[in-house]
Amino acid sequence: MQNQHIYKNFVSDIPKNLFSGFVVSLIALPLGLGLALASGAPPISGIIAAIVGGIVVAFIGGSNVTITGPGNGLVVVILAAITTLGEGNMQQGFLYTLAAIVISGVIMVILGFLRLGSLGDFFPGSAIQGMLAAIGIGIFAKQIHVMFGNLEAKGSIIELLIQIPEGIRVLINTDNSSMFYGGLVGIGSLLIMIFYSKIRNRYFQLIPAPMWIVVLSVGMYYYFELVSSSKYPIDKSLLIALPNDILSNFAFPDFGKVYHVDFINAVIAITLIASIESLLSIKAVDKLDPLKRRSNINKDIRALGLATVISGFLGGLNVVTVIARSSVNVNNKGTNRSANLFHATFLIAFILLFATELRKIPLPALAAILVYTGYKLASPENLKKVFSIGSEQLIIFLVTLLTTITTSLITGIIVGILITFLIHVIINKSILLFLKNMLKPNVLMFKEEEKYYVSVKNFSSFLNYTKLKSKLDQIPETEEAIIDFSLCDFVDHSVMENMSNYSASFNRKGGHFEVIGLDDSKSGSEHPFALRKILPRQIIPKDGVLTKRQKLIQDVSEEMNWKYEAFSAQEMEELPTFGYFKTRKIDKVSNVLSNKDCSIFDVKFSEGEMIAKQVIKATMLHIRTLKPIPNFTLDREGIFEYILDFAGYNDINIDAHPDFRKRFYLAGKNEEKIRAFFTDELILFFESNKQYHIESNQNGLLIIGHERLSSVKEIKALAYFGMGLQKQI
Repeated sequence: MQNQHIYKNFVSDIPKNLFSGFVVSLIALPLGLGLALASGAPPISGIIAAIVGGIVVAFIGGSNVTITGPGNGLVVVILAAITTLGEGNMQQGFLYTLAAIVISGVIMVILGFLRLGSLGDFFPGSAIQGMLAAIGIGIFAKQIHVMFGNLEAKGSIIELLIQIPEGIRVLINTDNSSMFYGGLVGIGSLLIMIFYSKIRNRYFQLIPAPMWIVVLSVGMYYYFELVSSSKYPIDKSLLIALPNDILSNFAFPDFGKVYHVDFINAVIAITLIASIESLLSIKAVDKLDPLKRRSNINKDIRALGLATVISGFLGGLNVVTVIARSSVNVNNKGTNRSANLFHATFLIAFILLFATELRKIPLPALAAILVYTGYKLASPENLKKVFSIGSEQLIIFLVTLLTTITTSLITGIIVGILITFLIHVIINKSILLFLKNMLKPNVLMFKEEEKYYVSVKNFSSFLNYTKLKSKLDQIPETEEAIIDFSLCDFVDHSVMENMSNYSASFNRKGGHFEVIGLDDSKSGSEHPFALRKILPRQIIPKDGVLTKRQKLIQDVSEEMNWKYEAFSAQEMEELPTFGYFKTRKIDKVSNVLSNKDCSIFDVKFSEGEMIAKQVIKATMLHIRTLKPIPNFTLDREGIFEYILDFAGYNDINIDAHPDFRKRFYLAGKNEEKIRAFFTDELILFFESNKQYHIESNQNGLLIIGHERLSSVKEIKALAYFGMGLQKQI
């Protein structure tokens, strides 16, 4: 029945996916041509990658609404490989690079089978952002000269950037009409990319901006050819070069340099960037999926690897998951992988039916699309976002960016990882925290009642995040999960960002995901993704900077008309008088939520000494009573209580309430007063509510749910329990 339902939905969604695939193909066509040209490869190689990727991944991929094809991030890598391996001969360099592409595809297939898709989590977030920005600057630096109609600009990325003012001057003063008109087309195309989103006409918006550039560029050619008496001013050298017989002009890889160091470096760089770009895109697209499905990343990596192998053997570029085209697919109501297949089918039709028209597209027009793409990757807005997370993230971002630009992508990401680790060591003023605990298990997960509880110890950063992720991925997103970092000395930006992603994913599926244990930490900024460093006992966090949990507790206080002190340094005088704290030393009380007679608070305390010392943080409720009450302990019945009973601590049985006798262990010295205190109404209250550990002294009650910090939902439940109990006594 389920298979029939899936098939029925697939068939009914074909019209939507067909239309979405068509719209995506309108973007993929010029982008495929442009990315190939920017990579120093034949234009058709970008289209081959999009077609092969669309077909292969549609059938055996593990994602749902992603679109595949050549990626922005690989432009700089492919160009460097072609230039280095060809030693000046770009055509031969391309054949060697195809071999590197094929081998990188094989490696991706192996990575998928080894279930190493999670390796993408090992790279620090800001280092990845810096690497992507460097790729964007590289694309921008190279393509802006092509956009000006100049194909001769050479040099490093920095040299090309320095040459931009001179390039503008040359374009303005040139006597070469082909360059001048090509530059005008390029600048006009860039203006279309910039202002397209500001034009609100719905009919105009039916055609994507890159396709408008293609249509207008080809239209300009036919205007000069059929209407104007003047000759078409743009030289053939500035137009796309496609083979006359596309189907008989496939390039095949040359494995002649497979043992050379440069070849091995190219394979590593291509595999690294292709994997990272795909992993980031898959995760991002999953957030956009209206049906809230989660991709099988390892299955998708295998499919992308196989598609890359086939594409490389046919003369195509790497196949990766691309975020921009995938977003267009979602926005146009694409619902499954058939949209990817339809996008590939339309590309085949365009190439076979409109090859003549494609040869009339000026290179500056395609370069303008890539200039805009490069700018978006390296936008100042991205710099601002990184800085808002923390100044240390800006350092990681800039060091990675500058290293990548001046050296290579591999060196850049390695330096990014090293500088991130170094900054973490400086922030914690200790390298031993990481070295001693790197390989230790630091994540404990168990299910208590109807929720999952995950405790993280020592530190949680990009270095060991996969341990935490493997546990979190086992929790159904429809359930409730509590992630406790109270035993963690340090939590980095990458982990905080991933916790936010999990929270959003759980909320979409109807579950609940809450992070606790960070209230005693110092953050680099007020940004929710800022790294967290647990502060020593004597230091109180900066007043006014609240964690998400504290803000939610504050909301509860306003809802219930209770008072809330987030950074209270109070150490309640009453706590040491309870038996629970006879052998435990109280360090700090914080997050006090209180009314006249009830107080809910987080308490940090320790038990044991020396090497046996254990620090615990827990949430408790204290009720002050108006008149003296007998000393007693009430707990749920269990094996520990049987042991106490055997040791001579009598369980006070109340015969009139057999259910209470079975479920609760009640003990105390003055049995007569305790029996008098436990009225029928009070016993009925306990039987009707959640079971807590409760103990009394003469002036109050101490209520503990679990010997850990509570989530906001649990705090709210504890508050209502306290108010109900207060009424009874």
